[in-house]
Amino acid sequence: MTQKDRRILLIQKLIEERSEYRDIIIPKNESEQKNLLRSLLNIREPNPVSNEFIKLQDAYLQEVVRQKGITEFSELNPVKKRIYLWQGDITTLKTDAIVNAANSSLLGCFIPCHSCVDNIIHSISGIRLRLTCSKIMTEQGYAEPTGRAKITPAYNLPCRFVLHTVGPIVSGTLTKTHCRQLADCYRSCLELAAYNELKSIAFCCISTGEFHFPQKKAAEIAVQTINRFLQTNERIEVIFNVFKKEDYDIYKKLLG
Repeated sequence: MTQKDRRILLIQKLIEERSEYRDIIIPKNESEQKNLLRSLLNIREPNPVSNEFIKLQDAYLQEVVRQKGITEFSELNPVKKRIYLWQGDITTLKTDAIVNAANSSLLGCFIPCHSCVDNIIHSISGIRLRLTCSKIMTEQGYAEPTGRAKITPAYNLPCRFVLHTVGPIVSGTLTKTHCRQLADCYRSCLELAAYNELKSIAFCCISTGEFHFPQKKAAEIAVQTINRFLQTNERIEVIFNVFKKEDYDIYKKLLG
């Protein structure tokens, strides 16, 4: 079965799930098909799904990952002892864990094809990630507090695990509470990684996108918190993953 065959079949199955989708016409253009599939996956509630669908989806997404290319952690060069700086797509990084900047529902971003890291990670990991997060949150019984972290399998991502953490939302003046909460995010992820005996973890720029935390201050908090943790933990190696050149320059200066 070709990638196109898989894509169209997945779209058809998702359309069949909801009666209000019955008038959707599958476009002939490949790019539009990809956007439609991602959109349908993004807005899908965490309802049960057949093993047949999972198998088809996994084959499709694993080929997507292969075509994007995988960056092995072993290929990266440290900028300091056990600290790395890497600019690229976090969903292509093969490491023990990557960090997802999640929202308090922990279910991923429901906005179709949104550019946030939460959406991108769920889009590449697949339906099982939302289902797993939903199970965790149902058992917890309340929204995920800011500064805490949860761990899940990574499913179709090249990493082994995803660490989900909810960063502070800065809607006005930056406060000491915002700064403490952001430090808690990094610390919680590191402690969770250590507890699960992980050796490498890649952090995205938590809270600096949709949550509007100032980039430079966020990077300072990230570097300080991680440096302190590494002083007492000799096992974990940390990757600062950035997507924007501006963030790369900020971290490059801070790390020396």
